[in-house]
Amino acid sequence: MSGDLLSNRALNRATLARQLLLERSTLAPLDAVEHLVGLQAQNPLDPYLALWSRLDGFDPHKLGRLVEDRSFVRIVVMRSTIHLVTADDALLLRPITQPVTTMEIARHPEYAPQLIGVDMEPVLAYAHPLLTETPMSGRRLREALAERFPDLPAAAIAYACRCYLPLVQIPPRGVWGKTLQVTSTPLDSWLGRPLRTDATIDEVALRYLAAFGPAIVGDFATWSRLTGFREVVDRLRPQLRTFTDEKGRQLVDLPDAPRPDPDTPAPVRFLPEFDNLLLSHADRSRFGEGVQMFASALGDFKGSVLVDGTLRGIWHFEVDKNMGAATVAVHHLPLPKASKRAVEAEGQRVAQFWHAGEDSHEVRMTPIT
Repeated sequence: MSGDLLSNRALNRATLARQLLLERSTLAPLDAVEHLVGLQAQNPLDPYLALWSRLDGFDPHKLGRLVEDRSFVRIVVMRSTIHLVTADDALLLRPITQPVTTMEIARHPEYAPQLIGVDMEPVLAYAHPLLTETPMSGRRLREALAERFPDLPAAAIAYACRCYLPLVQIPPRGVWGKTLQVTSTPLDSWLGRPLRTDATIDEVALRYLAAFGPAIVGDFATWSRLTGFREVVDRLRPQLRTFTDEKGRQLVDLPDAPRPDPDTPAPVRFLPEFDNLLLSHADRSRFGEGVQMFASALGDFKGSVLVDGTLRGIWHFEVDKNMGAATVAVHHLPLPKASKRAVEAEGQRVAQFWHAGEDSHEVRMTPIT
């Protein structure tokens, strides 16, 4: 059966509710990140703005301490990209997503040809204890591998280690107010626990729906870059509810997941440059036509601006240290006056959060015609 019709606006409100973007949540950071199945984090501080926009009373220093005490880790998982995930989820998700990182090295235009015929087992057997004893930057790992395996292409086998080994980026990288070049060590040694071998893709698919649904089959693959979700959905179907979108496609969802009234107000939210909200659906039309307009934004683009739940602008910071001023520059599609005022007010709060040390905080609105 096709199921009840869900409009794009209904889908929008359902996803925003699950993403904690209809109202700021009182969840603790650990619980929020677990619910969201991690936060994309190749920009080390993106998760801080992502959580500031989702949580009431968010303290960035508390999140930083949770990274330092290993409650959170930074590791390659979904889409072969760095995410901030809980320690438990790192042990669960990395084995599940290993096929994605394996395929990345297999398809790499430069390194894949160099690795044809190379036996990686001795390399990995050497690299794992080496990185356990001494976490290393990419450059140091290449140098160590070049010395140990002089007849192999050092850059290629080092990159293969990044794909085959579950490596975490250690703090203070990703800690508020601190910095460190990418320095990696194996996940199991960092946490003192083995990776899970009992987790299933079905379990992860249900969690995806709880955080991003309702969804078509292609949405699961876009979020994770894994394949085979049609079979997963078929197995889970007795646990799911079916809907239809405006294009006549079948959606699946958890029966009791939030699906608010489409007229539920959605406040202005500033998102970081990489936020899984806008990266986890094959069809992002539930977030408005602005998604296509801003999909390839270049220059000083830092993040997205949601107005009434849809993408209506992009933003970046401009800081004048001599004047002690931080400006949030917003480039936006046409907005009603009330919405423009709401963007300006939220932009002020973003500037005060991100640049608390500056004396003044401003918002500059530039319409796109």
